[in-house]
Amino acid sequence: METFSYWLSFSVSINLRWITVNLITTLVVVSDEPLDDNAILEVLRGVMDPELNLNIVDLGMVRSAHADGSTAHVTIALTTAGCPLRATIKRDCESRVGTLPGITKVTLHWDELTPEERTKVMDRARSNARDNAAPTQIPGRTRVISIASGKGGVGKSSVTVNLATALATEGFTVGVLDADIWGFSIPRMLGIDSRLSARPAHSEEERGKIVPEHKKVGRGVLKVVSTGLMVDTEETALMWRGLMLAKAVEQFLHDVDWGDLDYLLIDMPPGTGDVQMALARLLPQAEMLVVTTPALSAQKVAVRVADMARRSHMPVLGVIENMGAFQTPDGQSWPLFGEGGGQRLAEEISAPLLGSIPLEPSISKGGDSGEPVAIQNGPAGNAFRKLATRIVEEILPPINMEDCSATEITEVAVTLRNE
Repeated sequence: METFSYWLSFSVSINLRWITVNLITTLVVVSDEPLDDNAILEVLRGVMDPELNLNIVDLGMVRSAHADGSTAHVTIALTTAGCPLRATIKRDCESRVGTLPGITKVTLHWDELTPEERTKVMDRARSNARDNAAPTQIPGRTRVISIASGKGGVGKSSVTVNLATALATEGFTVGVLDADIWGFSIPRMLGIDSRLSARPAHSEEERGKIVPEHKKVGRGVLKVVSTGLMVDTEETALMWRGLMLAKAVEQFLHDVDWGDLDYLLIDMPPGTGDVQMALARLLPQAEMLVVTTPALSAQKVAVRVADMARRSHMPVLGVIENMGAFQTPDGQSWPLFGEGGGQRLAEEISAPLLGSIPLEPSISKGGDSGEPVAIQNGPAGNAFRKLATRIVEEILPPINMEDCSATEITEVAVTLRNE
């Protein structure tokens, strides 16, 4: 019995040694094979551009990647030659590629993206940001319309207030977000002078919420949020930098208890800055109305806003021409600010001209008194109500989910995101 045990132990020992030798031999053979270039690309997918939040391979920033013996050569094209994140990308590339078998040295070569490549990279990054946006308090069934202009002074806020009022008179629940953080004017135009309140959290897991101001209009309701409802007076200056502006808008979307909404109208600041980019990222379902005047200068500047929207994958619903011809009581028309700017802009950006709002003193008077002209009779009031009807019936009808199953609701949310 002892002899048998001895031979069994000896046999197992010999077999284990044989397996070990063969395993080592196999590993040596594998390590001698040239490294596949695809293996380098795969590990580079773990290197993220910290600013664009996508990996450098999918962004098209890796020009080439190959192994020459034990040295890996990687060529990376940056958005700009002096990219401040170059050191971060370099460190991540070296650490990841250096883990590949047989690689003892990583050599990085630098290049710069062409303007065309840079445009594609930014488009991909914007699309990714929209597709992966964190959920907000805006219901999935809500139609979100950002009302934008290329420059100030074209009556963008007036259009927002009157369009929201016209929609509410038809029985809709309409949110109004004053995203013009510095130039807030929505509260005065709607006759609201109270301050925003907060609803405390009901549990440790829940966060408190801001409660929007409610205003009954016709058969509907307006829910309003603005920094003008947070400051002491309308004359108080908000001296915030761009990052703070974007964070304020983000808080209005994440921390406001909007409740059920049919439409959310966003009064955008003029231009194409931080707030516009933040909203495109946070609200993938947002669509844009571009406001211009008949003047050629306003039309040319408004083109930039449409370009920004499309670069951010935000559909442009159409153009609204404000400050159109002044109409006298006897029916004469006087184009004081020129004519044709709205139609020219619509043709240039391949979007429909949805309406022209005539120049009328009652618009300014209604904004100062908090009684929007959309609830009054007259050429301007009629034009705003006609515009609201067209949006509801043709351009962006409300979504009715009363008869939807859970599956259908999910499909609608996905459709909204991909439109």
